[in-house]
Amino acid sequence: MTNERLQEILARHAGSEGPLLPILHDVQRAFGCVSPDMQQAIAQALNLSRAEVHGVVSFYHDFTEEADPRPCVQLCRAEACQARGVEALVEAAEAAAGNRVRISPVYCLGLCSVGPAARIGDALHARLDAASLVRLVEAA
Repeated sequence: MTNERLQEILARHAGSEGPLLPILHDVQRAFGCVSPDMQQAIAQALNLSRAEVHGVVSFYHDFTEEADPRPCVQLCRAEACQARGVEALVEAAEAAAGNRVRISPVYCLGLCSVGPAARIGDALHARLDAASLVRLVEAA
């Protein structure tokens, strides 16, 4: 089933210009990860080295090599959010998350003027303080 679904994704992007990132996003969404085996299959389909595909997977925070069923709260830790106090929120977020929610640092969600910022799924949240971030984590 996994191989069939992966082949469907690859076929959907066949002939597209610059298909690597769209393929990786579709694979991550479908399987919850882009495993090393999937990276190899993607590399072969696109005539790339596995290292090239792995480099992209490991560079972007949207991709993981192992599935994690926990909900994920991406917390921006870039300079603008640091300047707006995100570091003071980390401990409260991690305490609220426990083992139930994954807190993942990311380096820029593009909300620099309204940080600290977080993303849960496709939803962006800005102007966070400790209380509002804890509520987001608890609701995730």
